[in-house]
Amino acid sequence: MDGNGNAGRLHVRDIGDGRPLVLVHGWSCPGRFFDGQVEALSAHARCIVPDLPGHGQTGAGLPLTLEAAADALHAFLEAEDIANAIVCGWSMGAHAAYAMIERHGTDRIAGVVTIDMSPKVLNDDEWRNGILSGLTAEVNETVLAAIVNHWNVMPANVARQLFASDRPVEPDLLALAEREIAKENPALLQPMWASMCRQDFRDFLADLAVPLHFVCGAGSQLYGEGVRDWHRATVPDVRVHVFEQSGHAPHLEEPHRFNSLILEILQA
Repeated sequence: MDGNGNAGRLHVRDIGDGRPLVLVHGWSCPGRFFDGQVEALSAHARCIVPDLPGHGQTGAGLPLTLEAAADALHAFLEAEDIANAIVCGWSMGAHAAYAMIERHGTDRIAGVVTIDMSPKVLNDDEWRNGILSGLTAEVNETVLAAIVNHWNVMPANVARQLFASDRPVEPDLLALAEREIAKENPALLQPMWASMCRQDFRDFLADLAVPLHFVCGAGSQLYGEGVRDWHRATVPDVRVHVFEQSGHAPHLEEPHRFNSLILEILQA
């Protein structure tokens, strides 16, 4: 199948044939950020790529929460009678995947891949594995205001933080990321950031009933080794894959290795 579909008003690209692979993007980085995976894997998998609420072609078509994203994505899987799917969520997309499973179960899901994401992004006195900058609920109030008030400078900063800090970024890739992020509407992104920051999936992941592959970049500017260690110690059926040449976006920084890993998971 090659084309577009909608569940409610969720925009979904549905391309390729084979085992379903749901690719769920991160905050401010709509589905196009998985174009490299669609190109490489659509000959082997049915690539289902939504634009979450507040992003891309979905925009304001749904309530601006991860719960609404989860419900709309599940509705698409149900409408298409999709089963035995691998769901791959990058950053905020991991939370969308978790919310979908938490709210609707795993009947249609065989496994999960998450890319460089903490189960809880805000830090507090008892949790230090959120965003590495030390983001707390109090500091986040400033961040939320800046998303709208200072959007003119944020796309460049967000784009650079996607990639490892200790090595040069391929200029065309960095420019593409900044350009695509700049197209997004900060008034829609702001409530999605707020929704992400309300999430806490620690208890959920401790009881996750399907296998989890946790992919992370050794040079991530957002999450550190503590997140990997927490997954190893907490999630029942987890494999941790560290991409040494990557930051927050291994699927962009080391696409050949990432695509090979996804293909192995699909074929397992």
